[in-house]
Amino acid sequence: MTYQIFCMGNPLLDVQVRDGEALLKKYDLQTNNAIRASDKHEPIYEEISENYSVTYVAGGGSQNAARAAAYVLPPKSVVYTGCVGDDDGAEQLRTANKREGLDEVYLVNKTEKTGACAVIITGHHRSLVTTLRAAQKFEVSHLSSPKVAPLVEGAKVFYVEGFFLTHGVESVLALSKHASEKNKTFVLNLSAPFIPQLFHTQLEQVLPYTDIVIGNEAEAEAYANSILKSDTTDMAEIAKGIVGYRKANDRPRVVVITQGPESTIVFDGTNPAKVYPVTPIASELIVDTNGAGDAFAGGFLGAYVAEKSLDESVEVGHKMGAMCVQLVGPQYKWPKVQVL
Repeated sequence: MTYQIFCMGNPLLDVQVRDGEALLKKYDLQTNNAIRASDKHEPIYEEISENYSVTYVAGGGSQNAARAAAYVLPPKSVVYTGCVGDDDGAEQLRTANKREGLDEVYLVNKTEKTGACAVIITGHHRSLVTTLRAAQKFEVSHLSSPKVAPLVEGAKVFYVEGFFLTHGVESVLALSKHASEKNKTFVLNLSAPFIPQLFHTQLEQVLPYTDIVIGNEAEAEAYANSILKSDTTDMAEIAKGIVGYRKANDRPRVVVITQGPESTIVFDGTNPAKVYPVTPIASELIVDTNGAGDAFAGGFLGAYVAEKSLDESVEVGHKMGAMCVQLVGPQYKWPKVQVL
């Protein structure tokens, strides 16, 4: 069995609450931001489960995107790996993946719980607080195990979330170097502003082997500050800067910058940066923006693997993002809707 797309990331169970203004204030959180939990944030998970009406949703940036890609592609097109615990949280993730047609080859850690992400919803905004737990125990040797090695060898496209760079740069380099040497496509999502801000050393290790970079406007600005040493907020300018970063092979790099309900910017290093408008959604139809960026990335990825043009791939990404915001958490309509 081989899969066209191989995804790797932190498998997380999203613990989602609405009307979380008090939590933002108490734990000093910002809207539309993602952080790793520090000691002061640890009580938030218990507080949420005790005091709020909680929705549990399968999460983790790369896993969300992998499910979106699987949604738009034929069965057995996408496989995902990451590290989970031997617990109910992992079972909930497996169930969600199965529904979307995503196969997984988890590494199971018997001593740690499956990672969790507190998702604090306020209006149309979300704030994410992640405790990685088992997710950060991923081992690079898993990629060369008898079960996983053939899947790496058979894949044409690799997708990794920037969050994985906080603990697993060795594994990211293994996949990205493999892709570069074998003339395959390696896709990296910047994931959150703190990745280019605090983990720019790891990011710069992987960028030379990266063919497609996806991020939002806040992540792009953080990249400009940390790596380009620029305070520009011009997305086309930042995209050019990312495209221009040194590359280990001669394939042109493509940069995709989303801006939520605003236009998406794409630059491929040859043509001028292209702007793609987003079809607006009526405010009353928006349920939850959590995972919308991942849905876009997965839709884009699925269309790209189906050999659609960049224009068509962005359009499919927009459709998946629009579908996601009209549902609770990073989920997709069922029965499936044809988007390709």
